[in-house]
Parts: sequence; structure tokens; C-alpha cells
Amino acid sequence: MKQLILLRHGQSLWNAENKFTGWVDSSLSELGLQEAKKAGKLIKDFNIDIEVAFTSFLCRAIDTLNLLLKELNKNSLKVNKTWYLNERHYGALTGLNKKETKE
Repeated sequence: MKQLILLRHGQSLWNAENKFTGWVDSSLSELGLQEAKKAGKLIKDFNIDIEVAFTSFLCRAIDTLNLLLKELNKNSLKVNKTWYLNERHYGALTGLNKKETKE
């Protein structure tokens, strides 16, 4: 039976600062790097074989997937990238602190 795994990227630098990120290409934080590796280890522990992968064009998503695939020794797997998987665009809210904006 085929399985579908949906995985959000690890924490980005802007996530850590509680900023609206959207299409800004914010890199993974140290925690985000660890989360991506942990996701790969969990998938490996559950003995799930990944045959195809999709990601957005944002580096935080690409890096999360690459770290996950490295944990699975699947570095040569073809990765399909599409902007359709990018996060929503926040427009004028981009870069603003979420808590301060709410207040």
C-alpha cells in the first residue's frame, strides 16, 4: 500500500523570531536543522521507503527535505520542485512580528 507523508519544513530563522515569513527565503535555524534530521530518523525507524519527493522552491523546505533524505541514504532521489508548494504570500505583513501586529 502506498503512503503519503506530508512534512512541514523545520523552524526557520524568521519562525524563531515570530515573523510573518511567506515567500521570504529564510534559512533553517539550528532547531530547524535538528527537526529535519529527526524527521528522517523517524521515517527510517518506521521503515518507510520514499520513492518520490516534492518540495517548494524555498530553501527552508529544500534543506529540510535534503537533510531528511540524507538520513535515509536517498541523496540521489529525484526531487520535484514547484512554486505551488510555497507558503502563502503575506504581502505587507511580511517581516512583521506576529505578536506586535496582533496587538
